[in-house]
Amino acid sequence: MDTVVVNELTKAFDTTPVLKDMSFTLPQKSFLVVTGPSGCGKTTLLRLLAGLETPDSGEIFLEGKRASAPGRVQIPPHRRNLGFIFQSPALWPHMTVEQNILFGLKDMGKKEATERMTELMDKSAILHLSGRYPDEISGGEARRVALARSLAPRPFCLLADEPLTNLDVALKDRLLEFTLQTIASGGSSLIYVTHDMEEASRVSTRRVDLSGSGGAENRA
Repeated sequence: MDTVVVNELTKAFDTTPVLKDMSFTLPQKSFLVVTGPSGCGKTTLLRLLAGLETPDSGEIFLEGKRASAPGRVQIPPHRRNLGFIFQSPALWPHMTVEQNILFGLKDMGKKEATERMTELMDKSAILHLSGRYPDEISGGEARRVALARSLAPRPFCLLADEPLTNLDVALKDRLLEFTLQTIASGGSSLIYVTHDMEEASRVSTRRVDLSGSGGAENRA
């Protein structure tokens, strides 16, 4: 079964078209890169997949179930089992690192949630940060916390919206390698948005390019 299926997806804001007749499929445990210049609709695509926007036409299927149709969200965002990493870590400032990661595990029992949190913090090398607040950790550490928080509920697919912007080259390289390894080891799929072609080539050869009108999938 394909993880994500997008059929002829179209979205416009007012009279400005953003996506037009876009289609692609993403098999289970696969990585997909979405590329294109600023303003071409990359973030809009992720918001449509997450259920934060509705398509003007076309459909989105997640794990074989229709999630969105024209003007309708049939599966609400909180029931889509998707992770979302934003361009900034977007951590809750009033919560510790530990509390940020536990936030998405409310549906688990306390013991299971604690074990899952500890497992991810250990893999992310952030156990020593558990009691600190976001303003007490570095930018790279915050990115690792954001990744751990997104993966904690075991999403079947992670949506990453240029998560490594504004980082120096060395730190970006380390965090990208860490991100790909963590997602792969957890068995999730990944849709990764970037305008950096070198970064894109490291993530996947499966690609959707939004430079034109709506994008087309290219496979190496």
